[in-house]
Amino acid sequence: MERVLVTGAGGPAGVAVIRSLLKRADVEVYAADMDGWASGLYLVPPERRRIVPRGADPEFVAAVISLCAADSLTVLFSTVDVELPPLAARRSELGGAVLAAASAATLDVTLDKFALSERVTGFARVPTTRLVGPESTAEDWTFPIIVKPRRGAGSRGVRLVHDRAALDALGDDETLIAQELLPGAEFSVDVFADAAGHVIAAVPRTRTRVDSGVSIAGRTLRDAELESTAADVARAIGLTGVANVQLRYDAAGVAALLEVNPRFPGAMPLTIAAGVDMPSLALDLALGRKLPSKVEFRELANVRYLEDIFVDPSEILHSDNAAHDESDG
Repeated sequence: MERVLVTGAGGPAGVAVIRSLLKRADVEVYAADMDGWASGLYLVPPERRRIVPRGADPEFVAAVISLCAADSLTVLFSTVDVELPPLAARRSELGGAVLAAASAATLDVTLDKFALSERVTGFARVPTTRLVGPESTAEDWTFPIIVKPRRGAGSRGVRLVHDRAALDALGDDETLIAQELLPGAEFSVDVFADAAGHVIAAVPRTRTRVDSGVSIAGRTLRDAELESTAADVARAIGLTGVANVQLRYDAAGVAALLEVNPRFPGAMPLTIAAGVDMPSLALDLALGRKLPSKVEFRELANVRYLEDIFVDPSEILHSDNAAHDESDG
């Protein structure tokens, strides 16, 4: 029986991974989060629920290393961006547990949007991308363009710059990138590659309805260009395991790279239901088991809703990072 810990149990990605692994008879799933109210904690038996520090806390990795030893874990899944680099840097200290995540080198390049654009150029269509400063000043842009943080997730700090005066006003700031605006439709492609970097599946999907950054409705679709472009990106970054490749069509109708999230996306349940159970594949990859050369998927749509988990109040775990009051037990 494999003992597997999933961190980020309060997020949609964590819940998706936990639910996938709970379907396997050869796995005991443990769940961890910094917040005692994290819903995914209560999908597993009480003795397998764990509270950990915030991912950005200097003590986070040490706490996870201790859990790996105390619970005799064999595989560790992290579903939170900020946790991945420090865990990957110390993966050799996890004892007998294997970190089911891309290499530190792949994480480094995907979490730096400028480095990502440089790496993927020549493998797939990449929008013109320059560091804000002399490089962006020298570029002959067609405005408007996009300016966004070189590092960071979601749409935080992303802005539309309409003319050169506004771009020049940003000065010299290499924490920002200036990027060609891609005007077409956007797609997410969930990609899985084996230990040799061979892409087993690339599943394009829409984000038709989004609430608070989370896709709540969408559909998978068969599209050869999106599938091949995402696979080319995966090969360029040396991906093993799971990543979410975000693409958008340019003015000429060519699929181009927006960014790569080197982790399980929150919309993973749609990809699983369409036929590609990436958390289960990632577990087999971590355990060194034989993987199929290709996994097909079907076109499928989903809508999502909130679901209740009912537990005795005494079961709610207390944590320093969660708000509790005296009535919480």
